[in-house]
Amino acid sequence: MIDKEKFHVLNYVKKEEYSASMDGMRYMLKKKDVEEGSRLEVIIWPEPYCYAKTPEEKKQRMEFPFTPEGVSQAAQWLNEQYVGQKPLWDLSKKMS
Repeated sequence: MIDKEKFHVLNYVKKEEYSASMDGMRYMLKKKDVEEGSRLEVIIWPEPYCYAKTPEEKKQRMEFPFTPEGVSQAAQWLNEQYVGQKPLWDLSKKMS
């Protein structure tokens, strides 16, 4: 699980995409520029493939404010998706 108190990726995401994995669930955080300003886009997908090799229909996306609070919300969403979709992540580990 992601510890929201230690998940400080905003400065990194300002310049680069941040990707990692959590026990079968891969995820990426990236800055998304829209008319209203910047947003934090979070994408999750099952292992074993990287983002570029994973079919789009297997990816799930959510957007948050591009702020420290948005990063905290993103961490909470990632944890919820990890717990809520645990059978999918477990299955993807078996396939890798």
